[in-house]
Amino acid sequence: MNPRVDVAQAYLDALLSHDGNTVPIAPGAVRYEVGLKTALSGNHLRRSLSGGPQYHLVRAIRDVTWTEDGDHVTAEYLLDAGLFGRTLTTVRVTETFHIPADDLRIHRIDASIRPGGKRPSVE
Repeated sequence: MNPRVDVAQAYLDALLSHDGNTVPIAPGAVRYEVGLKTALSGNHLRRSLSGGPQYHLVRAIRDVTWTEDGDHVTAEYLLDAGLFGRTLTTVRVTETFHIPADDLRIHRIDASIRPGGKRPSVE
């Protein structure tokens, strides 16, 4: 991988580990999901990754594809979500990370989540 993808991968890893402290996030970072601001600052995003109940539903991230365009890295992947050891749904996620070359930290994330992912065949 390359440095920008490594930074974005750390974010995806934190979705599973629930440890936002391992992610390089700029203090002024924001996150938007379908146009709505879901993280107000870098610390807010870090706290959400570490303890936000919405992230505790994440069971698996798979079939990740990466693209780059300048200071933007986009991850497209399937996310399996569920409770009590069971996958209840799979969604397609596209997240674009703004990671400047001169500051290899996440400054902004734009996310879209849509149905249509195929659930894994083995639980």
